[in-house]
Amino acid sequence: MKIPQSSWRGSVEILVPFHDLDPLEICWHGHYVRYFELARTNLLQNIDYDYPGMRASGYAWPIIELYIRYARALRYQQRICVGAWLTEWENRLKIDYLIRDAMSGERLTRGYSVQVAVDMKTREMCLESPPVLLEKLRRASRPTPQTDRSLVP
Repeated sequence: MKIPQSSWRGSVEILVPFHDLDPLEICWHGHYVRYFELARTNLLQNIDYDYPGMRASGYAWPIIELYIRYARALRYQQRICVGAWLTEWENRLKIDYLIRDAMSGERLTRGYSVQVAVDMKTREMCLESPPVLLEKLRRASRPTPQTDRSLVP
């Protein structure tokens, strides 16, 4: 399945708040995970398989791996763009992240997370992604006015 560039992505813009700073007056490293989560949630909403939908389909998707590479510190009141895109889906969800400065476009942080499907009835990890995810991805691949600007008058 080819990755459609416009529909299997998510992004949020954040203004780094004061309460996210550490004693050195830079964003505490643990908050980056929350910023990734906001972008991941937007991505999942874009494919119509957000956390309530996952639960309703009978699967939990715990994170089993997380990687963050800090290139530049985030500062108070810095406007950042956090992007997330799906890079693996057949056996697990691997989502890549990129945090950029909203004004300059400078790359500040990158990372990824890995999630696996767990059948909520049996509590067993699935070795393949469930059909419901694949169907959601197929549907998200279809052009819509939100994902294909050629369809908008």
